[in-house]
Order: sequence, then C-alpha cells, then structure tokens
Amino acid sequence: MSRTLLPGKPYPLGATASKNGTNFALFSEGASHVDLCFYDEHGKETDCLTLMERTAFVWHGFVNGIKPGQLYNFRVHGPWDPKRGLRFNAAKSLVDPYAKAISGEVDWKAPIFSYKRSDPLKKDERDSARGIPKSVVIQEAFDWGNDCPPEIPLPDSVIYETHVKGFSYRNPEVPENLRGTYAGLAHPSSIEYLKNLGITAVELLPIHHFIDEGHLIEKGLTDYWGYNTLGYFAPMARYCSCGDKGEQVREFKEMVKALHAAGIEVILDVVYNHTCEGNHMGPMLSWKGADNATYYRLVEDDPQFYMDYTGTGNSLNVRNPQVLKMIMDSLRYWVTHMHVDGFRFDLAATLARELHDVSKLSSFFDTIHQDPTLAEVKLIAEPWDVGEGGYQVGQFPVLWAEWNGKYRDTVRRFWKGDAGQLSDFAYRLTGSSDLYQFDGRKPYASINFITAHDGFTLCDLVSYNQKHNEANGDDNRDGSNHNDSWNMGVEGPTDDQEINTLRERQMRNFLATLMLSQGVPMLSGGDEIARSQKGNNNCYCQDNELTWMDWNLDDGRERLREFTCRIIQLRLAHPNLHRRKFFQDREVRRRSDGSLVLVEKDAAWFNPNGNEVSDEEWNAGWTRAIALLLNGCTLQVSDENGNAIIDDSFLLLINAADQGVEFALPPSPRGKPWRQILDTENIDDPFVSMPTNGSIIVGGRALKLLSDEVSHAEAPALL
Repeated sequence: MSRTLLPGKPYPLGATASKNGTNFALFSEGASHVDLCFYDEHGKETDCLTLMERTAFVWHGFVNGIKPGQLYNFRVHGPWDPKRGLRFNAAKSLVDPYAKAISGEVDWKAPIFSYKRSDPLKKDERDSARGIPKSVVIQEAFDWGNDCPPEIPLPDSVIYETHVKGFSYRNPEVPENLRGTYAGLAHPSSIEYLKNLGITAVELLPIHHFIDEGHLIEKGLTDYWGYNTLGYFAPMARYCSCGDKGEQVREFKEMVKALHAAGIEVILDVVYNHTCEGNHMGPMLSWKGADNATYYRLVEDDPQFYMDYTGTGNSLNVRNPQVLKMIMDSLRYWVTHMHVDGFRFDLAATLARELHDVSKLSSFFDTIHQDPTLAEVKLIAEPWDVGEGGYQVGQFPVLWAEWNGKYRDTVRRFWKGDAGQLSDFAYRLTGSSDLYQFDGRKPYASINFITAHDGFTLCDLVSYNQKHNEANGDDNRDGSNHNDSWNMGVEGPTDDQEINTLRERQMRNFLATLMLSQGVPMLSGGDEIARSQKGNNNCYCQDNELTWMDWNLDDGRERLREFTCRIIQLRLAHPNLHRRKFFQDREVRRRSDGSLVLVEKDAAWFNPNGNEVSDEEWNAGWTRAIALLLNGCTLQVSDENGNAIIDDSFLLLINAADQGVEFALPPSPRGKPWRQILDTENIDDPFVSMPTNGSIIVGGRALKLLSDEVSHAEAPALL
C-alpha cells in the first residue's frame, strides 16, 4: 500500500491524528534510523516507512490518510552491543512508548527476545511482529459535557482501593456483557453501592496497559493486579466491554464521567518504577528496543545488566530527562485528557533515587511540584521499594500523602494483643504526628489502611495465622511471612460460633479504628463484606473467584457491610473525626460571654480509672485499655465565611484485652453528659444510642464511642 510521508513534527510524541492523517514521533538518541510499520486488523504487517526527519533525537513524520483505529509499531535500527547497554534490533517490532491504546497480547512462543537463547550476547534476527501487541491510533475527541473534578479535600476523603474487573465481575445487577469492565464499574448499580457505602474516591489497581508474564501463562495463570506495564498512556484493553482498537479509551472516559457525576473521584495506581521488559533476559517489547540505555538504569560498570530496586528485573532511569519527561507527559495526559483526580505511585522510593540513595530533592519531585497541571491532583506515595534504604515512610516532601505502613502494622499488633504497642498506637490514632508534623505536612499526609490488595484481606487477617499461597504455583514461598494476623484459635473457616462472633467483632474493631483515626482512611475493596482469599496473601496471579467480589451476602456479611456504611457516615458527618490540623496537646483558649477562659486540651488520654495516662503507663507492655477524648470545640479551623467550625466532642474507649474493662468517664469538655453511640461488641445493634452514668464497661476486644452531642447553636466561637 502506498503512503505519503511528510516531515511532520517532533512534538507531541506518539501518534496524533488530525483531519488529513497522523503525525508520528519517537525518541531514540542512539538509533541510526527508525521504521514506522503498519498492520491490518489481524496484526499482519502491510508496509513500513522510514522516518527521515530527526529533531533533538526525536524521529518524526506525518503520514497522510492514517485514521484512528490504525495499528502500527516501530522498528529501530542501531548498534547491537549488550555489554555497553546497546540492544538495538530492527527485527523486533516495538510498541510505541507513547501509544494511547494497545491491541493484542504477547505471544511468548514467538521470537520476542532480542538475543539468541543459546547466547544472550548474540542478536536474534527473527521477526517478532506476530508475537507483539500493536499500538493504535486513537480518536481523542470526546464529549465531556459538564464534567468537572469533584475536588474533594483530602482530609474529607474516604478511599476505596479496588480492581476494575474484580469489583463487578460477579455482580448480578450488572449486565453480563459489562461485568468486569470500565462500563461495569460505571454501571448505576456499582455507583449506587459506592455512594451508599460513603466512598469519595476509588483507587484503581493498575489500568495502564500491562501484559501477562510468560512463567504465569505456563502455569495456567495470568497477571491480575497489573504491575507489569507495557503502556503508560493506554488504558488496559481487557477491561473494555466493546473492543481494543481505541474503544478502551472512550469507555474509560465514560467511566470517569459517570463517577464524577456521582461525586466520586478516580485515583490511579501507577507503576513508573519499572516496566514489563524485565532484566537482560527479558523480552524486547518497547523501551528496550527504542533506546535501552536511555530508559533503564544499568549497572554502571557493567551495563549489560540492570539495576533492580523493584524486585522485577529493572528500574526506569528517572535521572534521564527523556524518561522524566515521559512520566510527566503520562501524568498530565491522564489528568487533562482522561480527567483522573490523583495517583498512587507504586514503589515510589525508586523514583526518588538520584544515584543510589533515596533523595527528597530528586528531580522527580522538583518537576512534579512545579507543574501546574498536577497542582490540584492527589499525590500518594507507596513510600518504599526493595532496595537498600528504600523504606521511607514519613520521608516524602510536602504536597505528598503516603501509604502509612506503620499505621497498618501497629493497629494490627495492638488489636492482636501484642505487648508494648500503646504509645505507637496513640500516634497512629491521632494522625501520626511523629511522622508528618514537623515537615510542613498535616494529618491527611497519612493514608491509613489495615489491609490492601497486597496481603491478607480483613476477613483473612482474623482467620489465618499463616499464608496459604499454594494456588500461585510457587510452593507457598511467595508473599510475606509477617502478617501480624490472628486466627482466634482455628486456621481458616470454622463452625465454632464463638470464634466466628469474635472474628466479626475484631473486623469491626479494625474498621472502626480505621474510620475514627485522624488521617485519610483507605478501605480495601471487599473488606466491608468480609471478602476472603482463603489465606492467600499474594493474589497477584489469581484472576478468578479467589479475588473477585462475591455479591451473594449472608446475614453476617450484610451486617458487616451495614456497619461499614454507618461508621463511614459517622466519620464524614463530624470534622472532629477528620481534622485538618494536628492536636497541639495543650489547653486552647476560647471566648465565652466576652471573657477569656481555658478549656480542656484538644485531645487527652485517660486510663480506665479516669486519670490521664502517666509516662509509666505509656511505656508499660501490659497496657491494653485506653480512652481518647477529642474536644470538638478546638478544631481551630473556619468555614468559608470565617466562622469557627465546632463539632461534638467524642470519647473513644478501647479495650484490646480478652476480658471486659470498666472505665470511669472523665467529664466532657462542656459538662454535657456522655452518650454511647457505638459498641463493637453489640453484633445486632452496634450503633444503638444510650445514656451513660459515671462509668461504663467495654467488653473484651471491643471499643465504644461516646459523644456529648453539642448543638452548634450552643457552641462558643473560638479565638
């Protein structure tokens, strides 16, 4: 087929369709020349054009008549010298690093490796096109209508981590052809469920286009989580209900638009730390063939090999301006073209490595912080990687929130009954000021979570002492051995009603702690209905009923769902439960009848005797019961009109001991009587409201929440 090739433009990178054709641009500093190849709908190569223009290492050309839906890839010519990190091989078809959509799957039986399997230093000259996915020219126009981001302040957020497929695949209220897709997540029944639960943002496991690893396919498994990225601009095609020739882009946009209309934000879990191409023995699919030495961090004195801070074989070379530009272009694209509201950065410490050490002053942070497009979106770090010095909880810069792994570990250990957790538990409950207060950040820098996709579900956390990952085909060697879980005496499901009741109570303790802690709660999807993975704590390759949400709820799972709805509603209704400022641990002055008086501390800790906790008690390993008073008159924030915001005061009574504990109640800040509004021990009616006397008994392994129910008309203004 004859094509007309014009010089085109070096920017933007990737394929950009217009009225008369499409502009193509690919960065490759080390290439000698670049071929642009087209494919028919069956993936058969029809013709190739050599891009004649190069500007600032960008090879570019405009091809008349190329319309959206056209499949294409690149072939890049250049030197082959793996010992120097040079791996150019024009026999290998390459997915465009800037492809906006990707069609097809990797065929691991095809010659997709750039080297001969008998000798990794020798080039394999066989054509890989039949085994490589194809890039797609897309139609970028979309009618967003009146769509606008909900712009929910982070401290007012409740995040729901979920999987596009797993969320709706078994939901009978979603039409069968839409289950497990972007359209399934956008279906009215899905949105109604999220709204009723009280969710303000969905955090989606990776939807950047990814591939299934060869060793998984050999075992009859697939990549479920999606941390194996092939395209940083392309939504995953398998989550589209209607095709992979660009339809996935439109369906993703429709999903975002529907969620926004319901007031729900969309946060993407993004994997900019590594790619799907693995180490020196991995396949050649995109970046490795485009310019290996540019895109990857190579071992300095032996560039045949890759630096691996991620445990996946490679690490992107964020020190290189072009790689940093690709990441920034990707982030901006998802905000401006796809309207997402934020990002959770997988293994974010890898992105901060300038040389070897993690640096707050890395160019990655500098670039993000000055970018106006990203100024209003949510930036959440997973603040660790697997490299030396990679655990960086509490060390990220201002403007960033973090998955607080210390919160997860401490809360698990405290409710399990481990000794010596009280002091750390107090920090976690009040926003982790020890981690975030002294670097300009606020309590909402802490993304609090008990469970996440990686690890036990909440149900399994209270049902298993050991991991059970046999289904992954790795002899149970994968996954963490340190889960801080407790099975209550029986491993896995049981008919023992006493144990089942204790497990349900313990799940409520975890959920209540999560929603009553300062910071931002993240709920792992399905925990609200006791989703179990049968003790598998590493379900990255389980795309089946082990991970999909089961919507057939028995009485116990329905009770837990209702409990979760109510505790989230309670949190959202009270600014005292999601403060914007850290507690000052001092008395705060307020105005009353024109005079200045002193009121109680903004927060205070009490032992069961009603006295403030002593230093000895904080450090005692035996302490399991404690009370936290949250003064609703000391929020120290104002509404849009400048009026001081006040709220009810709360007294949280916590007992992680086996037996019940009687608490003497301290007076409420305004002398109002305390009223019980939550009891996790009460399985049938945990939110029953009742008056209290001077003392109250909290059952073993339970918590109660009391309120003074201050009316706003009576509350004084603050100074």
